[in-house]
Amino acid sequence: MQCYGDTSHKSHEPINFTEVYKYIMAHQRIEVDLPLAKVYELMSSPTDFPKFLSSLREVNKVNSQTFEYVTEIGGEEFRWTTNIIDDLRNTRFAWITINGNLNQTGTIRFTPLNNGSRTRVDFSLDYRTFFGDPSSEMAQFIEELPDKLLNDLEKFKNLAESGSFKDESEKEEVASEKKEEVTA
Repeated sequence: MQCYGDTSHKSHEPINFTEVYKYIMAHQRIEVDLPLAKVYELMSSPTDFPKFLSSLREVNKVNSQTFEYVTEIGGEEFRWTTNIIDDLRNTRFAWITINGNLNQTGTIRFTPLNNGSRTRVDFSLDYRTFFGDPSSEMAQFIEELPDKLLNDLEKFKNLAESGSFKDESEKEEVASEKKEEVTA
């Protein structure tokens, strides 16, 4: 795990995120007992991110390279639009924010292990606040990000290895259809 930010604080003092950090990068690594091509397939579509990234409420596809993200932090809704900037099949997948009220970039790197029967995933997320210091809720979100990312990757691993990753989208579609029936 790596956290980056203003390094003007003394290393032996506790960090107050609301005073020091305007951004954080969380990096976590996990090994998945599936071939690289399968892991890449499951993880390279941002619309599937809410299945395992607990901080995301939804991701909608605008076009083949552009996606709209929605989350809620401290009761405030955040929306941002990203563009895929790197999609090197079975190797790397990356995106940057092009507009919105939260700035998020991400990179996922895929490495084959055991002659391709397993895959190492390196997942990095970078969040930045646009205007001044983050609110206390945003500071808490930032502080919890590295641990949350590790838990989210464990969830991905469990869903992918159990074969239920695609089942999650079917459950979401059924729930959405039921919601539409109730409101109709």
